Amino acid sequence: MKQWLKSWNTIRLIRLAMAVFLIIQGFEIGHWLVVGAGVLFVLMPILNIGSCSTGMCNTNFKNIRKK
Repeated sequence: MKQWLKSWNTIRLIRLAMAVFLIIQGFEIGHWLVVGAGVLFVLMPILNIGSCSTGMCNTNFKNIRKK
């Protein structure tokens, strides 16, 4: 458990807090779609997954200038 908590950084905690806030707001206004989205956003920091977890977000830049 300690090893798992050591891998948490500030951004991951902020993402979790924002997702919990989204769930709370969804309950307060009665929008269940917002609650569902909040649950998905809670799972992302807990499981340490994101939109770029596959490493496919890198861009290959070609050198346009010729020397």
